[in-house]
Amino acid sequence: MAASREITVAYGDGIGPEIMDATLRILDAAGANLKYDVIEIGEKVYRSGIPTGIPQEAWDSLRRTKVFLKAPITTPQGGGYKSLNVTMRKALSMYANVRPVKAYAPYVQTPYPHMDVVIIRENEEDLYAGIEYQLTADTVQANKLISRPGCERIVRYAFEYAKQYGRKKVTCMTKDNIMKQADGLFHQVFDEVAKEYPDIEADHKIIDIGSALVAARPDRLDVIVTLNLYGDIISDIAAEVAGSVGLGGSSNIGEDFAMFEAIHGSAPDISGQGIANPSGLLGGAIMMLVHLGMPEVAEKVRNAWLKTLEDGIHTADIYRPQVSTKKVSTSEFADAVIERMGQAPTRLTARPYAKGQEMRITVTRPAEVPKAIVGVDVYLDWHVDGRNAAVLGPQVEALAGDGLRLHFVENRGVKVYPGTAPLDFLNDLWRCRFVADNGSATATQVAALLGRFADAGLDVVQTATLYTFDGKRGYSLAQGE
Repeated sequence: MAASREITVAYGDGIGPEIMDATLRILDAAGANLKYDVIEIGEKVYRSGIPTGIPQEAWDSLRRTKVFLKAPITTPQGGGYKSLNVTMRKALSMYANVRPVKAYAPYVQTPYPHMDVVIIRENEEDLYAGIEYQLTADTVQANKLISRPGCERIVRYAFEYAKQYGRKKVTCMTKDNIMKQADGLFHQVFDEVAKEYPDIEADHKIIDIGSALVAARPDRLDVIVTLNLYGDIISDIAAEVAGSVGLGGSSNIGEDFAMFEAIHGSAPDISGQGIANPSGLLGGAIMMLVHLGMPEVAEKVRNAWLKTLEDGIHTADIYRPQVSTKKVSTSEFADAVIERMGQAPTRLTARPYAKGQEMRITVTRPAEVPKAIVGVDVYLDWHVDGRNAAVLGPQVEALAGDGLRLHFVENRGVKVYPGTAPLDFLNDLWRCRFVADNGSATATQVAALLGRFADAGLDVVQTATLYTFDGKRGYSLAQGE
């Protein structure tokens, strides 16, 4: 017999221990031949004084096994605790979150019985970088970080996934009609990569209409690739539309590490009652088996699970007298799946799992392009004189010189000087854009300008240098500019 494959396992919080016990019993019954290194993470670790929720010995296990099956954890409210999921995804560079969403009608109630969508979400960048600042008493800022390599990696993964699983279409979802730089880059890279896959249809949807399609017309969608925040939101919409968030499994994939989990939370309100549905975590575990090169075992487990649904053996969350034959506990559901090991469903079908190697994504690095300073945005905390742009504008304009001139002053993204904007409310964060008279500037000129702001007693809270890249503007315009 081949040696057991070791994986890291966390039983988690709330219902986590119950559904993990059920899942591992099913894997063992299927002959998965796995060895479990159990670690402690989550609420107890947070409260022990470790703000990440994960101790060093857990990191050591993950770096050794490189595969993690994780039950839901609870992040304590308040106290500056960071999301453990986000921490692990970023620390282990698990850049791709993959969430298959499929309907299981008529056994799980859904308005879309043929729904079969895969959402592939970028996992490391976007607003989930968690970089935030309070700049003034009125205003906080969150940085949305998008990189070309990050975009290419996730987009290429989506097309490779579609190719490997025989999917016909990849849909990109962004908000690039508004965020033309950040979301615009994601869309641009999508269009570039799509040309390399002529046999796969590629289209783009603005995220608001895209979300509506997920909720109302999922039959128009196949594989979705999108940015971090959008992907998080539409994944739960899709799971709920398909019938139950409790059935959803998820994988987090990187070059070296992978994490598998349910998409739902720790549900402390029902913990210890033995009524939780283990299907979400089991779905994650099935994806793990495919990742480990055990697709036959994965199909064996999935078929037994589907047969259990068909036979009407259901936990309370999906139990309906019209289609269910028996309401069972968490452990009883696991027993029913184990009893059906080796059987196949007759009505519920699923795509075969890929038999090839795990995808390895390579990212092209673009050549360096000429980069030039063309100005600077200076952010002020200013709330005197009734927050009047007509008062602040001339003060700031007087600081121009040495090749830099004031282009505008804006408040909450809208140009308010020169000229006037019909704003009912002005807050205390003002952006003053200075541009170079001759089209280019130096860092020395920018530093001298900031010195003049300091001498004038104005409170500069942030600056952003304006660049062009190969002559193309690398910054957004203000509304009304």
